[in-house]
Amino acid sequence: MTPQGRGHLAMIIFTLLVAGSFSLGSIVANQIAPLAITAGRFLIAAVIIGIAALATTGLPRSAAQSPWRYAVLGGLFATYFVLMFYGLKTADPVSTSAVFTLTPVMSAVAGWVLLRQITTPRMAFALTVGAIGALWVIFRADWQSFRAFEIGGGEIIFFWGCMAHAIYTPMVRKLNRGEPAVVFTFGTLVSGCVILTVAGWSDIRATDWANLPLIVWVSLLYLSIFATASSFVLVQFAALRLPSAKVMAYTYLIPSWVILWEIALGRPAPTVMVLVGVVLTAIALVLLLKSEEQPAKDAAPVSE
Repeated sequence: MTPQGRGHLAMIIFTLLVAGSFSLGSIVANQIAPLAITAGRFLIAAVIIGIAALATTGLPRSAAQSPWRYAVLGGLFATYFVLMFYGLKTADPVSTSAVFTLTPVMSAVAGWVLLRQITTPRMAFALTVGAIGALWVIFRADWQSFRAFEIGGGEIIFFWGCMAHAIYTPMVRKLNRGEPAVVFTFGTLVSGCVILTVAGWSDIRATDWANLPLIVWVSLLYLSIFATASSFVLVQFAALRLPSAKVMAYTYLIPSWVILWEIALGRPAPTVMVLVGVVLTAIALVLLLKSEEQPAKDAAPVSE
């Protein structure tokens, strides 16, 4: 399999794992403070990734050069996760995941600003189709709400988190200096954990950890192991092999995965009209993946 093929496979797995965080996150969002649970997931994920790094590539001293890089990346991803939980306090999981699918458009802009990655007309068309599909889901197929641009507060909060995520993707390639993905991920997680602990210390101390409901602990472990540790490695692995817009293009799969998660958890499926938007996001993914792509080089601009 080519490096680009491995990058695509990594993102398919990423979308499946991340989709679960929307459904589980909506269940526990009002049972624990966002800063507290996010700090916990970063801590657990950092331990897991640290062990994995020691067992595989090791932690070379060269990786500790310019630690500010990890602070930038950790701050961006911590912002995304915290705002996701704030958004899920009021927003529907499918609707929230649809907001997440707007990140390819923002990532394409960030990729051009930071790396001068070029978005071709075909990619621009695909991104537009995906954005329309996402908005269709966000507004729940209500044309009147769409015309009035009435968006829920939870979706607006999460949108700002998605902006941080979109910037994070090209920043991985810009700041990576040849470190293996697992090592770079460990530095990012440790920095994010420190930032979250400082920012959310009062919430962390106020949380009655010993008496949290079982579902909160189950969600925390899932979020830490699969939606944080694994997804960090997968995104960074893919971001070093694919252009930023294509990495984030896979987010168009997430609403479909979330719907399956919701059904599996016993919740009703969305209406047929809402599913039209999901289909549009899937079409956008196909269009993006069919666009011509030149081999991506680490830490270098990519033309498509």
